[in-house]
Amino acid sequence: MNIAKCLLILLACGISIGSMAQKNIHPNVILIITDDQGFGDLGINGNSLIKTPVIDRFARQSLRFNDFHVSPVCAPTRSSLMTGRYSLRTGIRDTYNGGATMASTEITIAEILKQAGYRTGLFGKWHLGDNFPSRPMDQGFDETLMHLAGGMGQVGDVTTYFQKDSSYFNPVLWKNGKKEAYKGYCSDIFASNAIQFIEKNKSNPFFCYLSFNAPHTPLQVPDAYYQMYKNTDPSLEFEKKNPMHLKMSEQDKEDARKVYGMVSNIDDNIGKLLKKISDLGIEENTIIIFMTDNGPQQLRFTAGMRDKKGTVYHGGTRVPFFLKYPALTRESRVIETMAAHFDVLPTLSELCHVDLPKDRKIDGKSLVPLMKGKKVDWSDRALFSYWTRKYPELYNSMAIQKAAYKLVGQTNYNASIEDFELYNLKNDPEELHNIVKGNQQIAKNLKTELDRTYQELIQSENLIKHPAIVIGSKKENPLILNRNDADGSRGLWDQEIIFGKWNVDMRKGRYNFKFKFIKPIAANGDMYLETNTIINQMKNDRKTDLIEMKNVLLPALQGELIPYYLIEGKMILPFSVEIERMD
Repeated sequence: MNIAKCLLILLACGISIGSMAQKNIHPNVILIITDDQGFGDLGINGNSLIKTPVIDRFARQSLRFNDFHVSPVCAPTRSSLMTGRYSLRTGIRDTYNGGATMASTEITIAEILKQAGYRTGLFGKWHLGDNFPSRPMDQGFDETLMHLAGGMGQVGDVTTYFQKDSSYFNPVLWKNGKKEAYKGYCSDIFASNAIQFIEKNKSNPFFCYLSFNAPHTPLQVPDAYYQMYKNTDPSLEFEKKNPMHLKMSEQDKEDARKVYGMVSNIDDNIGKLLKKISDLGIEENTIIIFMTDNGPQQLRFTAGMRDKKGTVYHGGTRVPFFLKYPALTRESRVIETMAAHFDVLPTLSELCHVDLPKDRKIDGKSLVPLMKGKKVDWSDRALFSYWTRKYPELYNSMAIQKAAYKLVGQTNYNASIEDFELYNLKNDPEELHNIVKGNQQIAKNLKTELDRTYQELIQSENLIKHPAIVIGSKKENPLILNRNDADGSRGLWDQEIIFGKWNVDMRKGRYNFKFKFIKPIAANGDMYLETNTIINQMKNDRKTDLIEMKNVLLPALQGELIPYYLIEGKMILPFSVEIERMD
């Protein structure tokens, strides 16, 4: 008897597709996320210039959460996505500056699914820590293929940084913790390896996290995709629906063309993945999610929303979120209830019948009742949002949204309520008309909730006690400390003369250190390595971009590892530090 006849018999007996899903309790999960692709970077969301036929078609076949929010920047979004918690609870407070390392005690989607025997794979961007014990392979992923830090070609990704304008092509990536050279364009590489993982694990439940680094900067796109938009004027779409009446510069237009090409490449790769799912015959019992991590970094079409990445306005936080799970429902519809990144873990926990962690606060809610079309009252639900470097700055770039209202702080720590912005999102979705003067009681109520949430989050244990990189473990030896995970001076990036440090948990032993510099340093300076009360130094008598300290004996210690080259009163921070335990 073929499958179609079986289904007809089951339906005739009153057995629904949904009840069948309950019998196959461990559906496959494919979570696709792109980087810096805004709500307006899709045809289905009103952009007539961009070509995304695959994602548009997928959206029309899916449950579309039309009021879905993430953090204004990437690492905080990804930590909330993985854990179901506000990012500050997890230790994530920045995208670099030592604030993008998630505590190893956090429990990820991969870890909860492994309870039920899932095979788990990550392909692309992680950005929650590049060293033991915070790597994806330490946080529940069986197979990983990733770049380092927040982006390829950035200072934290030591294996692609020096490729500069070609870092997205023929990259050296990290496969299961080891460097490996690949041929081709990064998005193609990540997608093809995800497809191989799916094919390899088709007979067992799997979790595939396909985390594209595109269209994040540097904006590098295969020429065939750039040619699709070479003669396009992105400002035509932008200026039709731009609430702030801004104008795109020529550089903005060129950036948009490249972004659109990168997105169209992603669209083609998602098409290949969806075809593989169909060819394997596992589409029915596979949950597929498509989302993005924040708004656009550059100025371009945002479907009428205010601002972009890095802001607490909707242009920075509202993103597409499409979920398809045929075994539960074949219905496609738009859901207008506010939802957020930290809802994904509890949703998958319910759909996949695995337990949520019970020893910590989960901020998210399961979206399953909404998916099933049930009426739920979430009007009392509030969503806190902020973005400033280092740590949250009280009432600066900070917001709370609840029901129809949103309170935004772009002011001082001791500001009066009149200094805040209040928006009625139903009447003013563009967030243009500040109504705080005539609605102070609503604003005060929201501020009370904002204060409570802020005070709770900034006292999080993982925020107060920074997650440490373990040095000297057999799990990762040798290891490389990169600039993305260095703390120190604000704005620490690719500067040379700047103070930086790494938070470490070092095992007792003898070590070899290799200090790599962005540019060759001059001779006749001193190399210093400070570890708490112990300072090791050595003279350098040659111009070089690499200094080695060998056979350094260090005790067990927890604290700061501070390396620098001192010359003519200037402290030069290494680009990276390779450490190998020798005993």
